[in-house]
Amino acid sequence: MRILITGAAGFIGFHLAGRLLADGHEVVGIDGMTSYYDVRLKAARFSILDEHHAFSGHKVMLEDTGGLAALAERQVPEIIIHLAAQAGVRYSLENPRAYIDANLVGTFNVMELAKTYDVRHFMVASTSSVYGANTTIPFAETDRADHPMTLYAATKKAIEEMTHAYSHLWRIPTTALRFFTVYGPWGRPDMALFKFVDAMLNDQIIEVYNHGRMERDFTYIDDLVEAVARLMSLPPEHDVPKVGVRDSLSPVAPWRAVNIGGGQPTDLLAFVHAIEIALGREARINLMPMQAGDVPLTFADTALLTALIDYRPTTPLERGVAQFCEWYKIHFNVG
Repeated sequence: MRILITGAAGFIGFHLAGRLLADGHEVVGIDGMTSYYDVRLKAARFSILDEHHAFSGHKVMLEDTGGLAALAERQVPEIIIHLAAQAGVRYSLENPRAYIDANLVGTFNVMELAKTYDVRHFMVASTSSVYGANTTIPFAETDRADHPMTLYAATKKAIEEMTHAYSHLWRIPTTALRFFTVYGPWGRPDMALFKFVDAMLNDQIIEVYNHGRMERDFTYIDDLVEAVARLMSLPPEHDVPKVGVRDSLSPVAPWRAVNIGGGQPTDLLAFVHAIEIALGREARINLMPMQAGDVPLTFADTALLTALIDYRPTTPLERGVAQFCEWYKIHFNVG
């Protein structure tokens, strides 16, 4: 099957493309190669994918309507997995326009491709951040998510609403994937694990916010990729029975949202301790106040994910952190 992945040089896109290639699919990867973080890391990911005969990589910005259309006309995708976006919760405070351009305008352009080529399944990356000020624990897909805490979260919720409208109007089978704090080898430099490991290996202080009173539902990258690969073969269908009371399947469209997380929140100081064990050194910690836009807890309800694919992420945090630390030391040639 020919699968178009946007953001294929990104952290999740790179791993997912590799998995789908290994499964025998043809993957068309696009990425804008923006400078939000070190482009050399993106280029290294792309170069690995380029070694596979069934992969073709293309540098295209989501906002480039003509470029996207021309590429899709040549490749004719059967499935689209839309991962590309301006990422980062805190960066949305510094450069909000980047989120409007990439996340809203860019997603509209990709939606148009999904409509034009009548794809079998349109999968769209969302985030646990859409739950915002929600206080119902754990976060279930059927909970209201009407109070975003950042513009990043607001654009992701808007993406869900936009894709739902297109799913209803054009009968596009669509799944919104709500990712929960994904980590692992080849991760992004703006994420806590990368920043903490880099600082600790250079004997620098790490900053832990809300004085450490925060919990995150960490999801190891291989587990997330497994979940997405399984969901890919289960496009939502309209007018079929729901799989349970918490099924987010729309009453008017072949559309649903699905949490992808382990359902096991970890205290940030315990997270830091896992890094200390993996690196064999003690962290120097500066406890900081809560940052604007942050939430104290993320916690995925995995009932729907399990009902759909009989699977949920289970990699222990200690093992996943150790895998990242091993990759980091090899990739950057540090001890």
